[in-house]
Amino acid sequence: MDFLLNLRLQLDEAITYQDEKRARLIALNGLKLAKTKELLGEIEYFKGQLEILNENFKKAIAHFDRAIRFNPKDGASYNDRALCMVELGTIDEVLEYLDKGIKVEPDFATIHHNKGWLLNKLGRHTEAIRCFKRALKLDRRRAVTYENLADALYNLGD
Repeated sequence: MDFLLNLRLQLDEAITYQDEKRARLIALNGLKLAKTKELLGEIEYFKGQLEILNENFKKAIAHFDRAIRFNPKDGASYNDRALCMVELGTIDEVLEYLDKGIKVEPDFATIHHNKGWLLNKLGRHTEAIRCFKRALKLDRRRAVTYENLADALYNLGD
């Protein structure tokens, strides 16, 4: 399972920094390994990632919903489901899914970052700043979080 976690982290980084080719390879490797180990939640998670890369967001949501059913404590699946909802323009429930992900996996920096990103886009800059600071407390190496924190501070007028 540690190897799959490592693949997930690599995949998150590849997607964050828009390295689609690398992301696709990682997702395919993760899917293959998950199938070998018969880890149903992981299979659905990596299928969802591949659908995101293909911009099939509705299909990706279906995979993340199944991943969550198999593993209700998978914060990344809540996170990625929420991001698919943003892509589809269904913003109303996005914060709810991000909060569910934070509840089940509070030490996952990416979900705090993404909640901050959305709050900043919604004009809720003070809340966004708190999310970015929490993300940085969990992972100080994420350059993109510093960039988004600076953007939120700028938008706030500081």
